[in-house]
Amino acid sequence: MLIILRKMVLNVPGIRSASTIPSYDEAVKALNNLQSNAAYLQNVKTHNSATNTNLKDTRKYLLRSGITMEELDKLSVIHVAGTKGKGSTCAFIEAIIRKHGFITGFYSSPHLINVRERLRINGQPMPEEEFTQSFWKVYESLDKKKEHDTDMPQYFKFLTVLMFHVFLEVKVDVAIIEVGIGGEHDCTNIVRNPVCVGITSLGLDHTMLLGSTLESIAFQKSGIFKENTRAFTVSQPKEAMTILERRAKEKHCDLSIVTNYQSYNWRNGPPTLSIQSKVQWCNASLAIDLSKTWISWKTQNPNFGNDNGNNTTAPSTVTNQLNNNTTSSTEVTRDLLNASDSSTQRKILNISNSKLQTKLNSSNSASESSLEKLQCSSTISFEKVAEALSSCKWPGRTQILCGKSMDFYVDGAHTIESIEFCVSWFKDVTRNSPERRYLIFNSTGARDSLKLLKPFRTLSFEKVFFVPNVAGTISKTDQQNFSVTTQEQIRRCQWHCEIWGDGSTFANSVSEALERIKKDSSENSNLTNKPQVLITGSLHLVGAALALIDPDLTMTTNY
Repeated sequence: MLIILRKMVLNVPGIRSASTIPSYDEAVKALNNLQSNAAYLQNVKTHNSATNTNLKDTRKYLLRSGITMEELDKLSVIHVAGTKGKGSTCAFIEAIIRKHGFITGFYSSPHLINVRERLRINGQPMPEEEFTQSFWKVYESLDKKKEHDTDMPQYFKFLTVLMFHVFLEVKVDVAIIEVGIGGEHDCTNIVRNPVCVGITSLGLDHTMLLGSTLESIAFQKSGIFKENTRAFTVSQPKEAMTILERRAKEKHCDLSIVTNYQSYNWRNGPPTLSIQSKVQWCNASLAIDLSKTWISWKTQNPNFGNDNGNNTTAPSTVTNQLNNNTTSSTEVTRDLLNASDSSTQRKILNISNSKLQTKLNSSNSASESSLEKLQCSSTISFEKVAEALSSCKWPGRTQILCGKSMDFYVDGAHTIESIEFCVSWFKDVTRNSPERRYLIFNSTGARDSLKLLKPFRTLSFEKVFFVPNVAGTISKTDQQNFSVTTQEQIRRCQWHCEIWGDGSTFANSVSEALERIKKDSSENSNLTNKPQVLITGSLHLVGAALALIDPDLTMTTNY
């Protein structure tokens, strides 16, 4: 499988061979059966018991699947948490680092159409054959070793274990990992030595799991901070920033606020982002600072992860050695290579880290900033950064698709803050436009529907459709959701209709809503322009819509 995946990385057609393993569709069905059911999720929310064993369970399943923690340490990781924009930030990071010639692995959630979107090599979702082979290899290994009938990792946890297998086998230069929920107890947080970590904008979401205040949210998200690791965050509300700074200090983690997007060393001014909306500027800044840190580290450690016996140092440790004025990184690396055994190497690192910590404690932020610019200036190309940011594709986020019968404005906003940004973006891009506007909306979980819907009142919609996350005319196994049943979604949609009142209606699927919009438009023959359809409230709803209007995620539509 490694040979096949490496061929995929190098854009060489893979070798397809006859196999008796079950099909891709069967793999997705087996994966779906690992989804947490609604009753289980409610128990977690009520008692908050499962999260406390999440990391322990993930390590257990990882070991059962054939990977030790020491082997996992060979992955060079960038870890990103946050409430809003962590997927976009990771997509920007992936594009920047790939543009500099490195092999990237990118793990994200949720997927829009195909589950393979969650595991990307060099920006491309895993091909079906390779995904299927990897899936059954890990699944069968875990199934054989289970101690009782339900002793299997749940959906996201299984995919996380699978991701580690794939990225290690392909030997990606960097693993860009988006946190699932929270950070402190998220199963991706078994990573012990990330090169750097990032925190995107924080807000209230998943409050039954993470807490109902910004302070509690910040505490959970900062759980990805690791000792001697570089951390970056965008500007945060004061109460959140206080927690992030305190946690960074407790964990001996070097925390910085990112540079203003317009202040980088752009040759021709800041590039226009491919993901529209000014709110993405802070995500791009976070991506740039994380990419700069990783590329700088990689330049100093080109052979990290190779099985050559010399590579026992954690990436985060070496990253911080680069910031030390008292002990040069060249001297440390030379001493490590000359050490006779791992014990001697650890002593060298302990001495170096001690000197480093003393230096960091006495440094001011200005000198650190200058040193960072100095160390990165020769390793990152802002021309390549600009190209990456302007060409990065991340469907379903402030996305415009101009079709034959209507124009679509698609955004996966699902928190109060992101909904407000979505409304602002939609106003901007449809300003002075006389077309009829329609809203297709859904929201699941314990979110406050009244607050989520309020910002949309400022927009003049001809009609508002409340729709479950169902495409309608097609049925993809990848989009089955056992955590929230369709019946539960229908009840919530009907409640949304009651909240909105006049001008709202229920539709059984996205397809039904679009057909009704078509009919409404055709009945108004005096209209010369296409209707404008805003689809938002849930990334799962966005996925169902894109399965209809852009099933191959080409960023275009003929609908």
